[in-house]
Amino acid sequence: MERRRVILETAEALLGEQGYDSATLKAIGERVGIPTASVYHYFSDRHQIDSLLAQRHELEARVGASLSSRDVRTLHDAVDAVIDPTWDYLRRHPSCVELWFAGEVADIVRAYDEAQAMQVLRVLVERGLLPVGTPPLVMQVAWETGHRLFEVAFRRTPTGTLPRSASSAALWPRTSRPMPCRRRGHAVDRHEAADPR
Repeated sequence: MERRRVILETAEALLGEQGYDSATLKAIGERVGIPTASVYHYFSDRHQIDSLLAQRHELEARVGASLSSRDVRTLHDAVDAVIDPTWDYLRRHPSCVELWFAGEVADIVRAYDEAQAMQVLRVLVERGLLPVGTPPLVMQVAWETGHRLFEVAFRRTPTGTLPRSASSAALWPRTSRPMPCRRRGHAVDRHEAADPR
């Protein structure tokens, strides 16, 4: 089991240092000091290594703990409770970024996204921040949108840095100033924009 742990740690290091395409089984074996064929003794293929590494990161528990905080009293707080620990974690673990956005772990990522979206929906409904009966599809779309924003950000820079900060405040300001859209020649506030009448 020690060799298996060393192979996983080496794979994670290579992902962070050289990217997904360079962290091959051959490169992993060379760094560990064993033939590529020996890597297959411990893992059936590259996908198994990727899957185990993705599960190892336990990002779900980090987001869940942040979301459970008593400080989450508004939708804005809930967005921050999801974005901030995710952003921080991805910035500190480039290997996770490589797996999440460049790797072949689509099933694991999809399952994570679905589970997290449902957890967030449940918490928001329990706290009265969303109405009972909010369709799960609403949260799934919101979660997928957030996932894509992270992917775009981390594809642009290794740290995924936004111009202002990693907080959702850059995307969702707390003020209720008018939105830039116009209707009948005047600025429309957020609530009018949501009501097409």
